[in-house]
Formats: sequence, C-alpha cells, structure tokens
Amino acid sequence: MDNVDELTNKLSALIANLSPQARRHLAKNIGKKITQSQRQRITNQQNPDGTSFIPCKNLRKKKGWIRRQKMFVKLKMARYLKAKSTANQVVVGFSGSAANIAAVHQFGQRGVVNEKHNISTQYAKRELLGFTDQDKALVEELIIHQLSM
Repeated sequence: MDNVDELTNKLSALIANLSPQARRHLAKNIGKKITQSQRQRITNQQNPDGTSFIPCKNLRKKKGWIRRQKMFVKLKMARYLKAKSTANQVVVGFSGSAANIAAVHQFGQRGVVNEKHNISTQYAKRELLGFTDQDKALVEELIIHQLSM
C-alpha cells in the first residue's frame, strides 16, 4: 500500500485542478489500464514483485488438460475482475464468489475445498492484485496525458 500512497501524494495536487468530468474520465481510463495489467500479470502467473506464483499441488488423480491448466484462468475474466471508478477513486477487485477465492489466495489463508466433507487446506500466498513499478508509471503517464489535453 505504500506504493499507492506515495503515488497519491505525488499527484493529488495536479489532479485536484481537473474538473469533475475530466477526473471521472481519467479514473475510468486508469481503471481500464490497471485491470488489463492485472489480467496480464495473472496470465503470466506472477506476483507484483515479479516472482512466479507458487505452483499448485500436484493433482494425482486428475489426468490431461485439468492437470496442466494454469491457475486462475476464469478468475481473470471480465465477469469477475472489475474496475469501478468515480471522480475521486478507482477500485479494481473481484466480485461475487470469486472475491472469496481471490482473497484466500491473495493473503495465503485457509480455505474450504469441500463443504460437504468439511475439507479445508492452507493455500500459498499468491498476490493476484497489486501495483508494479510499470503500473505506477502507467498511472503517471495517463495523468500527465490528461493534464496536457
């Protein structure tokens, strides 16, 4: 979160000079670009710091495609990964039951695998959402572009 706070402090005075309509437009663009960036990073199976996700446990009984499939294939879809923006903020996150799945992986929590048989497991920490240095540069670039218009 320090990265986001640092970016906010640095650019908040410049953004305050924009009209509410221009801020909404800027927030919408930032939300789109950050969402695209998060999707790409999830596709590449990387944490925000550039390290690879810890691989999932070997599914011994599964064969073929399911066993070879990357993690979070459906989680990154537009149905689940959403960006909401107002004139004052942009929020990128997961919706519905996908939010619970993402939270368990994001923070490395214990999650229920099978409710019927009360089976749960400890998941490895895989940061699905987070700011990279490229994301910060992208936001700065979008703000500068908006100010130059």
